[in-house]
Amino acid sequence: MFCYNCGRTLSKHDFCTSCGADVRLYKKIIRVSNMYYNEGLEKAGVRDLTGAAESLRQSLKFNKNHIDARNLLGLIYFEMGDAMAALSQWVLSKNMQPDKNIADDYINKLQSNVKLRADINDSIKKYNQALVYCRQDSKDLAVIQLKRVLRLNPRFVRAHQLLALLYIDGEDWEHAERELRRCMKIDRNNARTLRYLKVVEDMLIPEETAKQPAKGKKDESVRYRSENEVIIQPLNVKEPKRSGVSTLLNMGIGIIIGLAVCYFLVVPAAQQAVRTEDQDRITAISNEADAKTVRIQELEGQISGYDEKILELQQQMKALEEDEGPLPYYDRLLTAAASYADTEDDHAAAAELEAIAQEIPLDEMSEAFRGLYEQLIAQVGATLAAEYYNEGYSSYQAGRYDEAIDLLQKVVFYDAQHVRAVYTLGRSYEESGDNESAISCFDRVIEQFPGTEYAGYAQSRRNNLAAGN
Repeated sequence: MFCYNCGRTLSKHDFCTSCGADVRLYKKIIRVSNMYYNEGLEKAGVRDLTGAAESLRQSLKFNKNHIDARNLLGLIYFEMGDAMAALSQWVLSKNMQPDKNIADDYINKLQSNVKLRADINDSIKKYNQALVYCRQDSKDLAVIQLKRVLRLNPRFVRAHQLLALLYIDGEDWEHAERELRRCMKIDRNNARTLRYLKVVEDMLIPEETAKQPAKGKKDESVRYRSENEVIIQPLNVKEPKRSGVSTLLNMGIGIIIGLAVCYFLVVPAAQQAVRTEDQDRITAISNEADAKTVRIQELEGQISGYDEKILELQQQMKALEEDEGPLPYYDRLLTAAASYADTEDDHAAAAELEAIAQEIPLDEMSEAFRGLYEQLIAQVGATLAAEYYNEGYSSYQAGRYDEAIDLLQKVVFYDAQHVRAVYTLGRSYEESGDNESAISCFDRVIEQFPGTEYAGYAQSRRNNLAAGN
């Protein structure tokens, strides 16, 4: 254990022997972090991945620089099929400890495997599309899309759970149970999986609701379950007594009736059955020959279609080899976050965030990507918005309206609630002759900031522009 102040190795004392810093509380925090890490390691060993991830997140709350906990958390995310979350943890780990870090090997293996990267990207896109289908109540399309996701990424736990939920909604209990059992093989104690499985098991094996026999009376039946049905077999049922003469008489009558039936019904029916069987065999052979002819024609058509599909797939593979997908953007965003955490350089982080926003459509990225991007914007936005507003307002007062517009647009980009910036931007547009953009800015002030003095100013300016003054 090293001192947080000077980096020297700590002794058994509650203070650093090098710089004298009080490390009593620091040692407790590190021990708690290590305790949660060991707990997560034990849970991961018995495939309690959800519990292991929770313990490791607790460990990182106490010590964000716990490299082993962060790397193990990434492995658990990857085992559960969430490759993007795993990559986020490994990139952070690599930036915290660039040398002798096994996370570097994980990242290199992931980036060097072109097919794996393509499968991850496709599975994420198809999973998001399945969510869209669910919101649109197109459940059949969602099931098809999720099956494709699981062919690409069989360990994607959330995809298994969503597919099981769709089966439950369609009352397909056996398929739902199959998907949930597969989830259990990956993550044994996932609370959502266990909750879904309880519902499915209750439907597949309903509890017996029949009333118990009254006290003092014997239950004269035996109950047992065969698949999904309850079989009740009565006991102590006595057969009526029969005399020997009546038994022989009944046997004789039965034999006579049997011979009569055999002579008048069975023999002619057997002869007709033989003739019918021969005719059916001839018809079947003829139909089989016709079916084989049709099948040959279908196969020839399929071969032609497969040739076209092979060419199309080859072109897609070539495109995938040239396009690395969204992984490099995750790497850039996480690198920007780590760089900002180390240097706290608002301008450098803002330049990188603006470049990312211009190069990729943020709406198509995952929720984790957008969340981290918006968090970084919020971190650097307050300082930069104030700087850009002061410069923009000075340019506006000096009559440099084009320069003011560029600066005030940046203010609104980093702080959409900056009412003075939005109003001044509208005035700059008005002074530069762009009345349409000015009216748009004034409308935004009126709608988003009603009741403020700037809303009154904006309403007055808008009325003047609308009247042509």
